Amino acid sequence: MTLWWIIFGVFIFAMLTLDLAVFSRKAHAVKIKESLYWTSFWIVLALLFCAGVYYFYGHQKALEFLAGYLIEYSLSIDNLFVFLLFFRYFFVPIEYEQKALIWGIIIALIMRGIFIFAGIALINKFHWVIYIFGAFLIFTSIQIARGKEQEVHPERNIVIKLLRTIMPVAHEYSSNRFFTLIEGKRYATPLLAVVLVLGTTDVFFAVDSIPAVLAVTTDPFIVYTSNVFAVLGLRSLFFAISGLMKLFHYLQYGLAVILGFVGIKMLITDLYKINIGASLVVIAAVIALSIITSLLWPKEEPLIISEEK
Repeated sequence: MTLWWIIFGVFIFAMLTLDLAVFSRKAHAVKIKESLYWTSFWIVLALLFCAGVYYFYGHQKALEFLAGYLIEYSLSIDNLFVFLLFFRYFFVPIEYEQKALIWGIIIALIMRGIFIFAGIALINKFHWVIYIFGAFLIFTSIQIARGKEQEVHPERNIVIKLLRTIMPVAHEYSSNRFFTLIEGKRYATPLLAVVLVLGTTDVFFAVDSIPAVLAVTTDPFIVYTSNVFAVLGLRSLFFAISGLMKLFHYLQYGLAVILGFVGIKMLITDLYKINIGASLVVIAAVIALSIITSLLWPKEEPLIISEEK
């Protein structure tokens, strides 16, 4: 298994390096066509990886990866709303969004890896922790179903506060650079602040999604690889749907159902183990149903009647 960790790490490093050095080298606004191309590319890669897991480790591990991938992909869609909020808050020029996202994702992948290993270690050493995770997921699902949105305050991010104690932050962007010189003094640019906020805030959302994946499998390789493929695929998807964020308005209820289902699965794990195939069917069906429902019954915009004087 160590060999597979090395191969996967080298592959992801190579892909991210290629993205940074070639595809994202020139700052540009990402078009929908380009975004869909890269989204499809990462989805195909994830499916090919799943096929490799099936070939080398059997259908059980392959199903665990696919279920983890679907859970992480669906639950991380909320991140796109937050990314959009951050870009608007920091007035990020559209041509710099791609670079900000990829560096933010790199930080997020490192921190998610730490979070995943810590969670698995806790479950393996203290089995009762799984009940805490399960109860937390059910609580979160109720909050989502009730429309309790998490408030995000970029200016309160502890990393941003730390950055400002280390060096001053410029008020204006300096091309797509992270640092700039003003009157001979080095300043961090707002782009660096955006990257740090994206990377560290992602862990806040991982508190929901990673325990959900841990309900499917506690194999660290499966958990982490499914997270990586889902997060990288969502980065590409962001540019395709950033203007259509409210299209799937029933998706939040679908996510609430998935979290509730996974939470219950964790709570009853010692009484009854739900088959991984059944879990996969439930997750895929809930996602599909919430999307189809959103398309069939689009959200009605409130009618605004202006009064003429």
